[in-house]
Amino acid sequence: MAAIVITMFALGLVVGFIGAGGSGFVVSILTTVFGFSIHLASGTALAAMVLTTSAGAVSHLRERNVKAGIGLVMGCLGAVGALITSRLAVRLPTAELRVLTAAILFLAAALLLVRLRLVQRTEEATPERPKWRRGVYSALIGLGVGGLSGMFGIGAAPFIQLGLLAVLGLPERQAAGTTMLVIIPTALAGAIGYDQAGFLDLRLLVEVVGGTAMGSYLGAKFTRRLPRRYLKAAMVIVPAIAGGILLS
Repeated sequence: MAAIVITMFALGLVVGFIGAGGSGFVVSILTTVFGFSIHLASGTALAAMVLTTSAGAVSHLRERNVKAGIGLVMGCLGAVGALITSRLAVRLPTAELRVLTAAILFLAAALLLVRLRLVQRTEEATPERPKWRRGVYSALIGLGVGGLSGMFGIGAAPFIQLGLLAVLGLPERQAAGTTMLVIIPTALAGAIGYDQAGFLDLRLLVEVVGGTAMGSYLGAKFTRRLPRRYLKAAMVIVPAIAGGILLS
């Protein structure tokens, strides 16, 4: 359906810019605008995010916005958490899962707003932490965000970004780029869990990916080129809008 592809392309531009997988936004649009069940939308959105974030991650790598070591540790542990919780999520009733997903998106927006307003960091002043501590923190954050991703069918990008910003001390641009790397294995594991329960539509997947992958690759080009205040605002606004759509 051309409408889905065009809509997903526009969404891809935004999520590529802020370094998000956009799964929560995809779920909200597929369920509210196009009428798919939230379980099917969640499984398909997570699968789509694997390819979408791959395109965005490549672009961010070329723009030097990625901390690869941190991203790989968080992503691998996130995959474990997502695989476990995705098998629990398929058992939740549609209405409850929809409300809980919206609540998580609103919470993510609120936490990011507090973080970005209270603490201002520059890329030059970002503190370095010991490698062992970064590894432990990355693993714990990965497990947590992976659990959220699998349970609610979202890429959990706001929570990943919050961990990268507040705990690991990355600047906004590196947090955006590294987030896309973390989402790849996390979303893949969650999608496998939904697929095993029968909640993955291959035709819908192709339509979603066709739009978001192209948009995500182009959107990542603007992360370094636009003022940081736009990036900060978008990180907060996108999950809030997605939650609002789900409750409409």
